[in-house]
Amino acid sequence: MAAISASQVKELRERTGLGMMECKKALTETDGDIEQAIENLRKNSGLKAAKKAGRTAAEGVVVTRVADDGSVGVMVEINSETDFVARDDNFKAFAEKIADAFFDAKSEDVAAVMEGALETAREQLVQKIGENIGVRRSVVVEAGEGNVVGEYVHGGRIGVLTVLKGANAEVAKDVAMHVAAINPAVALPENMPQEQLDAEKAIILAQPDMAGKPEQIAEKMVQGRLKKYLAENSLTEQPFVKNPDQTVAEFVKAAGGEVLSFTRFEVGEGIEKEEVDFAKEVMEQAKRS
Repeated sequence: MAAISASQVKELRERTGLGMMECKKALTETDGDIEQAIENLRKNSGLKAAKKAGRTAAEGVVVTRVADDGSVGVMVEINSETDFVARDDNFKAFAEKIADAFFDAKSEDVAAVMEGALETAREQLVQKIGENIGVRRSVVVEAGEGNVVGEYVHGGRIGVLTVLKGANAEVAKDVAMHVAAINPAVALPENMPQEQLDAEKAIILAQPDMAGKPEQIAEKMVQGRLKKYLAENSLTEQPFVKNPDQTVAEFVKAAGGEVLSFTRFEVGEGIEKEEVDFAKEVMEQAKRS
C-alpha cells in the first residue's frame, strides 16, 4: 500500500472541501488515487445527503434576481437546518449560484432546475456541512409591457418582488421594502378572498357590542369594520412605511405609477420546525468517532 502524502491530502481537501481525516481515509482506500477517491466520496456524499434529507430544514435564505430593465424577477428560498449554517460562506455562495441558475432558466420547477450539476453540488455541501440543505421554492414574476419589477431582501430572510405600472425600479424597491416590513395580506382590497371576508364578518358579528343591534344598524357596522379591515390588510391602503402621512397607493401615484402586485417569501414560513439539540448531537458524534 502506497504511503499517503500531505500534499495529496491537501489537494483532495481543496478539491472537495472535506475534512483532513475524511480525505486521508478516502485516499487510503484508493491507494492514493485522487480521482478514484473523489468518485467514491461523491457516491458516499449521496448516501450521507439521503440520510440528512429527513431532517427539517426551516432556516436559510431568500435570494432574488431582477433583469436590468426590470422586465422580470426571480426569487428562490434555499433552506438549511440552522441559522448558523445559513450564515456560512459556503452556503451563501451555493445560494447565489442557485439564484443565478433559476434566473437563467426563468423557471419555478425546482426539480428540473436542480437536476444534474446543481443537485450534485447540493449533495456535496450536505456532506461538507453536515446538515440537510434544500431548495424549497421559486417564483418568476414578469412585469408586462410598460411595467417594472422591484426587489428587496431584508437580512437574507425576507424577500419581496413587486410589480408597478408606470413607475421606476427605485419606487418599486421602496414598495417592496414596505411589503417586507408590514406584510400585507393582498395588494389591492379587491384581491381579498371572499372566504377571508366571510370569516372576518363572522368574527365581527360575534363581538359583544353587536349583540341586540337592529339588522340595518348591524349591517352598517359590519361594512364599516370590513372597510377598516381591508384598509389595514391591503398594500395600497396602508400608510407608507417611509411616510405614514400618505398611503402606499398615494406614494406610487405621486411617482406616476400604480401598484399591480407583490410576492413575498419569508424563510421557513409554513414549515413546522423540529426541535433538535445540536450540542447533544455533536457530543454523540464525537463519542462515536
